[in-house]
Amino acid sequence: MAVSIKYYTNRTLAITILVIMAIWALLFYAFLMDEVYDNVDDGLKNQKLEIIREAYNNPEIIETSKEYGINQFKIYPTQPSEDIDKNHFSRELMYMPYDDEDEPYRILKTGFYSKDRKAYALEIRTSTVEEDDYLINLAISLAVLYAVIVISILVINYFVMHKGWKPFHKILENLSNYRFGHTKSFEPVPTEVKEFQELNNQINQMISTNEAVFQDQKLFLENASHELQTPLAITIGKLDLLLQDGNLPEEQTIKIAEAKQSLHRMVGLNKSLLMLSRIENNQYTSSSDVKFNTVILQKLEEFEEIIEFKDIQINMLQKGHFIANMNIDLARVLISNLLRNAIKYNVQTGHIDITIDDNEIDIANSSNDGALNPDFIFKRFHKGTQDSQSNGLGLSIVKTILEKYPNLTITYDFIDNLQHFTIKKIK
Repeated sequence: MAVSIKYYTNRTLAITILVIMAIWALLFYAFLMDEVYDNVDDGLKNQKLEIIREAYNNPEIIETSKEYGINQFKIYPTQPSEDIDKNHFSRELMYMPYDDEDEPYRILKTGFYSKDRKAYALEIRTSTVEEDDYLINLAISLAVLYAVIVISILVINYFVMHKGWKPFHKILENLSNYRFGHTKSFEPVPTEVKEFQELNNQINQMISTNEAVFQDQKLFLENASHELQTPLAITIGKLDLLLQDGNLPEEQTIKIAEAKQSLHRMVGLNKSLLMLSRIENNQYTSSSDVKFNTVILQKLEEFEEIIEFKDIQINMLQKGHFIANMNIDLARVLISNLLRNAIKYNVQTGHIDITIDDNEIDIANSSNDGALNPDFIFKRFHKGTQDSQSNGLGLSIVKTILEKYPNLTITYDFIDNLQHFTIKKIK
């Protein structure tokens, strides 16, 4: 599942900070407790010196300090030893009447010799921190700190990253509006971010390279189409002369006729490719308000013979006048290709229903071929299974023409065994 970079960054930061703070908290706790005990132990050592000094000066203190009292130390006889004066620190729980519970104490156990060379043990205690409560309070404090840090990062990222990534989203939006063959359809986004500037430059270089290749291909296609016209016409003419010779055997005559038919297909393909090249090279620049009702009637009259041959019924309903500003020649090619398609892929004794209103032209033809794939019918050289003799460029030319006019679009539907091609105005 894809996630946004903002979510990815926030998630990574939150987890990283949590791990760092956990490790830091353990180290901080260990360091702090070591420092606390070091200070407490220093205090106990200092008390030890003062108590031993007092015991030398006032031996009576030895007899009066056999149990913990107000002074928090006790002295009792012990066995002589070489390390009697060594310090032994421990942590013990002792009952504290004020809290009515056991509390932690730091205890120093050592010893000394009195003036009369008797050995005595000395224990000094002092109250110290409750590690459990301290750990809980530290954990609560760090949890609050963690929450504040994460919330601050989220808020900062929301505003900073939203502003910082704004040029990137604008670049993506402009890139989605880019159309091949239209260099001005992509506009670089001004930005102070170095990475986005580099992205702009790379996209511009890519578009420039692709457009240069595209222009070379279109120029080659147009030149090749022009150059093919003359040899094709000459070849067809010579084949006609051969067919007019009545001395040819029937088998050769059939082969020459098939060759002539293939050449005519090549002529049609050549004209279609030349038409596409001219459209994409913006050679049809003039425009005027075209009355499509009139264009459709004219084209139906031109196709009258083939319509009668296939015994196709024309049903034309004019609810309004479809008028669009475009090149008149392209409008004729547009309607011609749609009507040719409706006639060519119609059934014998079928019908064509043409509905016209102010905002829509619907051309529907009867068909037994079922629904076409709307993802491919406008692709170049896509012929499907309808006609192996087709060059697959008729509907592609229709789509290319309408792409030149953003206020017009075409859709395809298959309803009740009727193939519907609908030109609509975009408001």
